[in-house]
Amino acid sequence: MRSESTDPARGFATAPPRLVAFDLDGTLVDSAPDIAWCIDRTMPRFGVPPRGETRVRTWVGNGAERLVERALTGETDGAADPALVREACGVFLDLYSRHGHARSRVYPGVRGGLAALRAHGATLACVTNKPHAPAVGLLGHLALLDAFALVLGGDSLAHRKPHPMPLLHACSELGADIGSSVFVGDSINDVQAARAAGMRVACVSYGYNHGRDISETAPDAVIDSIEELAPLCFGAPAERHTIEDLEEVQ
Repeated sequence: MRSESTDPARGFATAPPRLVAFDLDGTLVDSAPDIAWCIDRTMPRFGVPPRGETRVRTWVGNGAERLVERALTGETDGAADPALVREACGVFLDLYSRHGHARSRVYPGVRGGLAALRAHGATLACVTNKPHAPAVGLLGHLALLDAFALVLGGDSLAHRKPHPMPLLHACSELGADIGSSVFVGDSINDVQAARAAGMRVACVSYGYNHGRDISETAPDAVIDSIEELAPLCFGAPAERHTIEDLEEVQ
């Protein structure tokens, strides 16, 4: 359900954004089925039962090592032996590199929404806590990679979200003003990162966010589809765009 802040009249877009940056898992792509499949084949190797997709969905968003640690302990705030986490994470990432694309799907409205933003002249970036290599692999497999001028993974810089460094780096790298840029995500990490960076933030209503209502984190806007972003950011009437439109503005 949307919060009141989704009304464009409330001034979300004080200036048209030069840069719109996106989280990946839970925002652009429902990758939880593949992630859970790999987690459930990693855990038995370490004497831990499979955890199931429902639980794994609530653990996604803080990077691969934190996800694996949660799976090992069965708790969102659980702590496991660091050496065990590293070993299990290596197994998980190996499985994910080979089996991480079979079940993931692009959310409805994403392709058209990205094309609409680019048609308005916005530069797009993907800023995720997923390691860079699997992030690029997933975007490429789903034919989304060419939409983005920059992809930053959780291992690309010294810090990852909720630290503001990735967002600040994206703005610097792409020559965008921080104050007029927008970040789009699905979790409290995304809101915290954007706030710390000084960026406006919109969140999707359908994401993971550890099983909690994203409106509780008070983003500037909550949207039900990426297709709502162009009207929200540019004040333009909603239009239908296709993957062909995306290709035409490259």
